[in-house]
Amino acid sequence: MVVKVYGPHYASTKRVLVCLAEKGIEFETLPVDLIKGENRNPEFLELQPFGSVPVIQDGDYTLYESRAIIRYYAEKHKSQGTDLLGESIEERGRVEQWLEVEAQNYHPQIYNLTLHILFATALGFAPDEKLIRESEEKLAKVLDIYEERLSRSKYLAGDFFSLADLSHLPFTQYLVGPMKKEFMIRSRKHVSAWWDDISSRPSWKKVSLL
Repeated sequence: MVVKVYGPHYASTKRVLVCLAEKGIEFETLPVDLIKGENRNPEFLELQPFGSVPVIQDGDYTLYESRAIIRYYAEKHKSQGTDLLGESIEERGRVEQWLEVEAQNYHPQIYNLTLHILFATALGFAPDEKLIRESEEKLAKVLDIYEERLSRSKYLAGDFFSLADLSHLPFTQYLVGPMKKEFMIRSRKHVSAWWDDISSRPSWKKVSLL
């Protein structure tokens, strides 16, 4: 059965798409234009009452929130494609730990940068330069911790690629690409090597073109 994925052009949705690609799950994408407010249409709000993307429909099963979705498919199809959860309960715990680090420490800062540098004008408000500076400083401190971690293991949860790494791909691509802040990655030897590794995966190359 083909999984329907709403909102493919946005970073959080690409988190889901790269997971599906790693697992070899067929999907189709349905565009949702947030700038035009299509996420506030009654039909969409029936699927996602908070009006955000992504949303998936897998047969008669609907799920939203990108990290919930990737956990769902990594568990449901654990033996298919890339194992993104680890082989032991200890490895799974480490994956979950770094997924939470991404969600609670990395994402808030990089989201602020993305919103205020790339999308503020389109959304009709002025970029907050003070918030941009503060978010960059906080993100740098997070990346320093990543640098130490990645000096001891190839990937965040250990020596295997997992959801913890995958979850960083879409917003970090904004950082090194259109935000022109690649120096934040390249100035840290082990973070830089990690980024080169995960961003060169065929799954991400496929999804990043969508």
